[in-house]
Amino acid sequence: MTRLLLIGPPGAGKGTQAERLALACEVPAISTGDIFRYNVTNKTELGLEVKSFIDAGAYVPDTLTNAIVADRLKEADAAGGFLLDGYPRTTDQVAELDRLLSAEGTQLDIVVLITADTDEVVSRLLKRAVEQGRADDTADVIRHRLDVYAEQTAPLIDVYSARGLVVTIDGLGAVEEVTERILAALTERGLCASAPTT
Repeated sequence: MTRLLLIGPPGAGKGTQAERLALACEVPAISTGDIFRYNVTNKTELGLEVKSFIDAGAYVPDTLTNAIVADRLKEADAAGGFLLDGYPRTTDQVAELDRLLSAEGTQLDIVVLITADTDEVVSRLLKRAVEQGRADDTADVIRHRLDVYAEQTAPLIDVYSARGLVVTIDGLGAVEEVTERILAALTERGLCASAPTT
């Protein structure tokens, strides 16, 4: 069982690495961003509720996000482990995740912090906006999201570092190279398996 959290600034490559690591570790990748975008695209009740926050580059309120994650973690495929991407993002969400896992007698095994140069992050997100037609990835919104990350999410690193859970991975370089760095860190802690991800 591997219970993994990926953390890092927007554009650091978390989504790409989440997909590869989920395959290697045989656990579901749970991305709040993907869940939100799916609901916005399909104009569900949830989608309409969160669209205004996403368009402004702001975080969806904790109450909504916590409820979505709690429901997802109850699904059968998450019983043997999971990979979280995009949650928790605030210290209040950390407390809620602790509560959810404690109720099941479990806890996070490792927190992988992916780092990336700010200019590289902005460049990546602007390129992605063009390729994927993401209306939420304008230059102004990207910079706002990075500011929000620094203010609200970076403190989580201190919380998890105090628990001895954080490993820092350089997010620059080829996708495969970054994956191998993460798998090596997991293997060192007896987690997952350094299985090929191709």
